[in-house]
Amino acid sequence: MGKQEILLETGTNEFEMLEFFIDIQSGRENKKENNFFGMNVAKVMEVIESPNLEQKNYAVNPCFLGTIPLRNIVLPVIDLSVWLGMERIKREHENIIVTQFSNSTQGFLVSGVVEIHRLNWQQLIPPGKVIRQMDTKSIIGMVDKEDYFIQLLDLEHIVSSLNPKSAEELWSTSVKADKEYKALVADDSPTIRKILDKNLTQANFKVFLVNNGEEAITFLTDLKSQVDEGQSIKDLLDIVICDIEMPLMDGFTVTKNIKEDSVLEVLPVILYSSIITDELRHKGESVRADSQVSKPDLNKMAEMAIKLIKERSA
Repeated sequence: MGKQEILLETGTNEFEMLEFFIDIQSGRENKKENNFFGMNVAKVMEVIESPNLEQKNYAVNPCFLGTIPLRNIVLPVIDLSVWLGMERIKREHENIIVTQFSNSTQGFLVSGVVEIHRLNWQQLIPPGKVIRQMDTKSIIGMVDKEDYFIQLLDLEHIVSSLNPKSAEELWSTSVKADKEYKALVADDSPTIRKILDKNLTQANFKVFLVNNGEEAITFLTDLKSQVDEGQSIKDLLDIVICDIEMPLMDGFTVTKNIKEDSVLEVLPVILYSSIITDELRHKGESVRADSQVSKPDLNKMAEMAIKLIKERSA
């Protein structure tokens, strides 16, 4: 399967998910059990057949299977079942899902691939609402398929956990605004919220944190009710900083709602994600995002926010 242009209208709160599975043994009778997972199609380059790599004792991490040549790149391969703490039943014709995000390319070994689903972010159940055996940091949310659940994986968390460098070190900032600004930050990842909160607070921002796009719109609607006659919404808030991939409502839809609101439209909006590429940047532009940042460049967030606020004020 090759990577194709995602023909989704931006701002409709839709995304496409590749469903795949990992076979494990279950119960005393050692029956085979399929565990179903998903990843955002925007991060998938292609799916290839596995050359039956074996884990090496010298690997820096037990889930690292080594590398394979793939056209003009050397592809590192991660055994997803090992990372998730599952004992995969080996089978013939297993797949490697080749992904690209956050300026990195890697392959994930899985038992097999099912199909692509077109979904609305409203269908994604936030991880806290469903009992699971796995760490919530690994899962963005769950999709209920009636007979089973599909767990949408947080690939950025998986890859960053294999990086010995601390994300907080990589995303530190030294800039500081000459006055206090107020920023609303929307992200479903507690780790990213913590890093951005620290980053922006050090840069002289008062930060309001929400867990997803739906909570961001609720916050902004409440803020609108506090605007007195003769005031602007910018007297209460200077900027909105929003992740793109979130349960219930994505960042594109949040931005579209802001820019189509006669009171909120003056607020500058920065969108960020690991999937912001030259090909996908037009999606943010179509909903009038003022700026877009790739997650590897989050250390630039405070500097970009200050610059944008000053430009819009002028």
